[in-house]
Amino acid sequence: MKKILVCLDTDPQPSVFDGIVAIDAGVDHLFRHAGVEPADVRDLVHGALFTRGGSDLRNTAIFIGGSDVQAGELLMAATEEAFFGPIRVSVMHDSNGSNTTAAAAVVAARRHLPFGPETIAAVLGTGPVGQRVARMLAQEGVEVRFASRRMARAEAQCHHIAQAVEGARLTPYATEGAGVSRLLDGAQLVVAAGAAGIELVDEDSQRAACSLRVAIDLNAVPPVGLAGIQPQENAAVYNEQVRYGALGIGSLKMKIHNKAIARLFETNDAVLDADAIYSLGKKITATGCL
Repeated sequence: MKKILVCLDTDPQPSVFDGIVAIDAGVDHLFRHAGVEPADVRDLVHGALFTRGGSDLRNTAIFIGGSDVQAGELLMAATEEAFFGPIRVSVMHDSNGSNTTAAAAVVAARRHLPFGPETIAAVLGTGPVGQRVARMLAQEGVEVRFASRRMARAEAQCHHIAQAVEGARLTPYATEGAGVSRLLDGAQLVVAAGAAGIELVDEDSQRAACSLRVAIDLNAVPPVGLAGIQPQENAAVYNEQVRYGALGIGSLKMKIHNKAIARLFETNDAVLDADAIYSLGKKITATGCL
């Protein structure tokens, strides 16, 4: 039976990127819907449910994408509400690539650092990717310094993550003035997940942070977030620091994304949100497939 992926996209045009990745991951047919709102979801999902039954349901899955992560989360919730009992299909949420990108960044970091209370991570950027990186690290017991240009924003996001992750150790920081030096002091890991084209940490600040062991920049648009890191760097060693650029992380992100798409068609009840995608990334690493 053919594998069908129903793509629910919040943007006016469905993502070309998501469509190509799905085909490369082995999907036979894409049903792409643009400008989807929560009110539209029930009928679209039921159309996917009622044409196949029993074990055949695993050959249909739903992918939620688009550039607006919060809008995607609403579609994810509406999709799960449309299921009933065993009548359901697998679903994945990866608006703007935020879940797979964050998972790749944290999976890469844990290759080089022990995760736990002895590790301090500085995460710069409180957007969707930064939020997910901070949450994944907090779940691993890492002490997270979460930074935004505005302290109020950092405080709000730390509070949000603390409500979701029991025992999370998060401290909000502002990057203005001398904030970056304080942020990096004693940290072993820095992840830059800020807006494209904004330098967050200059080279002098990075060199001065003697404790840094891993530096990950998720922005490929110049100037990059961590000055001096080239987008294509992939576990490159410089001044005793392991460095990843956006394209280096991107190659790992694509492997996780492909595996997640394949996972959708193994059963009819997989729910691949940020946490599940990160768990998948860790399992892939443990088996040596990355």
